[in-house]
Amino acid sequence: MRRKLVPVVALTMACLLVVTTACSTGNRKKRNRSADRPAGTAVERDDVDTAPATARATPTPRPTDDRLSCLELRNTRVGSRKIRYRGYAAPIRLADGRWSDPDGTRVELQRPCAVGDLDGDGAGDAVGVVMLDGGGTGRFFTLAAWRNVRGEPDYQAQVDLGDRTPVESVSVRDGRATVVYLTRPADGPMAELSIRRTAVYQLRGTTLAELRHTDARVTDASGDGDTADSGTAPDSPDSPTRKRRPRSR
Repeated sequence: MRRKLVPVVALTMACLLVVTTACSTGNRKKRNRSADRPAGTAVERDDVDTAPATARATPTPRPTDDRLSCLELRNTRVGSRKIRYRGYAAPIRLADGRWSDPDGTRVELQRPCAVGDLDGDGAGDAVGVVMLDGGGTGRFFTLAAWRNVRGEPDYQAQVDLGDRTPVESVSVRDGRATVVYLTRPADGPMAELSIRRTAVYQLRGTTLAELRHTDARVTDASGDGDTADSGTAPDSPDSPTRKRRPRSR
């Protein structure tokens, strides 16, 4: 019995020696391959970022002092392919605050304007008023918002304020636009502007959503759509701003 165990033990020891030698040789080869690789060379893997840390793209913060100005709106676009102004399929380009069509239609940027951050990105956007005069008695006022895109005005949203509803003032504060304009009751005559409305709007995507408004009675405005703060500059020879006519009694 003892004679049979001796060869078995010897054979087992020999096998263990062969396996240990093979593993040691493989480890040395791996270490040699790693030593042969030039310093700083990364293993090529699809799921590993091999670019140096200094070369990786980092988001550039948007400058918060890159504000628009109301003056820039005088030579910008009104409307866009997505947000059509008064049914025009293509945006119209203002030149010194005006645009005209061969049929006699005029579009004019009004005086009330304000600059402030409307979308929370830290850059100053612009809110202005555009008036369309089709040649008849109607004068249609639109409150418009331009986003600040890399320092350039981009037409973003609009809201119709109505026919012969001149705007007295526009302001932007805490991400909201406040507009004060003259209007009338739904059943009131067009010739009378008996309400001074203060409305607050918030930019939501491509919409100027009205949050609330308050109305006050007025008795000193005519219904022709003209006020001291509407239209182009009063000293312009073709300014639509006219002196307020006294009301007939």
